[in-house]
Amino acid sequence: MFVDPIPVAASAPNPAFNFGMIQTDGYGSKRRDSTNALDLAFQHTRGLGKANDRHYMQLSKTIIATNPYTSLSQTQTLSASISVTVPPYGFTEADVVNHIKALLDTLADADVTTLKLIQFNS
Repeated sequence: MFVDPIPVAASAPNPAFNFGMIQTDGYGSKRRDSTNALDLAFQHTRGLGKANDRHYMQLSKTIIATNPYTSLSQTQTLSASISVTVPPYGFTEADVVNHIKALLDTLADADVTTLKLIQFNS
């Protein structure tokens, strides 16, 4: 179980976040940073027998925005997530940690970047 609340230090261009628990059920949790209107969710599914374990983390922000076509105010949600599927054998916890770090490092690489990703580069 993570600490409650989860403090996340400021890192330009983002401010510090403080995700307090709003719901937990034993298979994950939902947390909220009210100051920045962010929701953070964790979900875990334990594989049985030959099935894979699955770990999911999602950060989302919901706002009211004006639809440029209708001029009506509507709810819009932005989300980013990471899902990790771990087979029941063959990989150590260190292998999994290093694999996730490799994904994040690739996204941070100057030849890839988050901006290029959302501009449909692949």
